[in-house]
Amino acid sequence: MTKKRLGAFEEIVKQNERRIHFHIHRLNLSDPHKEYFQEGLCAMWNAYETYEPDKGPMATYFNYTIRNRLVDLARKQGRESRNQRSACKEIKKHATDGNRIKRAEASSEILSNLDEERIGIHVWGILKQELTDNQWKWVYYYIISCMKIKEIAIQEQTSEEAVKSWGKQVRKKLRNNDFQKRLNLYG
Repeated sequence: MTKKRLGAFEEIVKQNERRIHFHIHRLNLSDPHKEYFQEGLCAMWNAYETYEPDKGPMATYFNYTIRNRLVDLARKQGRESRNQRSACKEIKKHATDGNRIKRAEASSEILSNLDEERIGIHVWGILKQELTDNQWKWVYYYIISCMKIKEIAIQEQTSEEAVKSWGKQVRKKLRNNDFQKRLNLYG
């Protein structure tokens, strides 16, 4: 391209820059990163390159080209956004469909109030001292070993309701602020 032609386009950009802003505003597009403005400049360049004077005024051709390119970009971004949301929903649906129980999630839910950085083997030891034997059995079998309530009941030769009761007592203790202070987890 010759310098004369490039210089002429720079002059046209100065004269028609507001035209791009007009279409961005008219289409109600948010342009914080100036990507729509850049697309408008590219559209203006393409219109400048392909303009045929005998077909009509250049300003009309600029308006047509800029507006259509901005609409195309907005539709493309909207489609990509919908696809991402749909994919996220699908992933969440499969992760929480209720057909399986993930013990790791159950244990993290139960211990969600505790400071994760300090939970370790020594904390389990401290926790064991603070709980009754049955409560510790529930923690060990249900949380650490990922056993089901029914399996724990069979192993301990007790009812499922008793095992559930041990779990309720542990949850209640873990939510108690005084108990958490005794464990020194929030130090």
